[in-house]
Amino acid sequence: MHRHLLYLGLGLLSGALLAGCAGRTAPAPVVLLNSQVIDGNEEYTQPTYKVQRGDTLFAVAWYTGNDYQDIAKYNDLSAPYTIYPGQVLRLLPTRNTLSPPKTKEHKTNQSTPPTTTRVDKSLVDRPASQAYRKSEKNVKPQNVKSVNNPSLSVKKQAPTNFPDRVAKWVWPAKGKVVDTFSQSESGNKGIDIAGARGSKVLAAADGKVVYSGNALRGYGNLVIIKHTETFLSAYAYNDTILVKEREWVSAGQQIATMGNSGTDSVRLHFEVRYRGKSLDPMKYLPTLK
Repeated sequence: MHRHLLYLGLGLLSGALLAGCAGRTAPAPVVLLNSQVIDGNEEYTQPTYKVQRGDTLFAVAWYTGNDYQDIAKYNDLSAPYTIYPGQVLRLLPTRNTLSPPKTKEHKTNQSTPPTTTRVDKSLVDRPASQAYRKSEKNVKPQNVKSVNNPSLSVKKQAPTNFPDRVAKWVWPAKGKVVDTFSQSESGNKGIDIAGARGSKVLAAADGKVVYSGNALRGYGNLVIIKHTETFLSAYAYNDTILVKEREWVSAGQQIATMGNSGTDSVRLHFEVRYRGKSLDPMKYLPTLK
């Protein structure tokens, strides 16, 4: 029905991409919330990422389980965040990015040149067969329809860092689960919840909005929330988005309204990721009574 969207997950990248992403390792099993054990396959744990043809910074961030603005900062990139095949992106801060010197900032609209030599820039922004890897030029991440969110009228002191664990998970929407998680290569990398247009989409856990926009092709109006240094959740197909990037939200807070942007019926596509690896959201959400 909408399987084309699901090529956005880790397991759905082409063989060529898999060969190019040497960063995937299989570490010792990791014990997650509620003592759930993940085998570690396909987690992205390397400190750098080598850009492939058709990649965008937004896609790299989602693929590796990071905030695109952090990656931009670590690599001195500025909007429109142009990257090139063969370029090696740092995914972790350096000493300078942790404690930048107090000097006058020189802003530029030009992106940092590739860190590797002999880069063929003619390959940048070429269309790819996978929707996830199709380039998006000059995208403004927050250029989507939005409305005021009454629940944000009471301001709370924002956290200064991420917790070690997710305190609790809540359901991101009310409705019928019409598609479930699958580990198969062409399977759904999340769950889909059908509902009425305009119904509430809620943050599934406390966290920080690290993406709000429609630059990831196939997801429609999308919100991505970072919950810990390793956990992200995504909310796709929204009609309106009620939160902004860098905003801290609470579990159960409304972040969007349900719609069908990027799909053929009104629904919420919801994903949970650990270090870029897709997890079954049903193992984290509370059991419905």
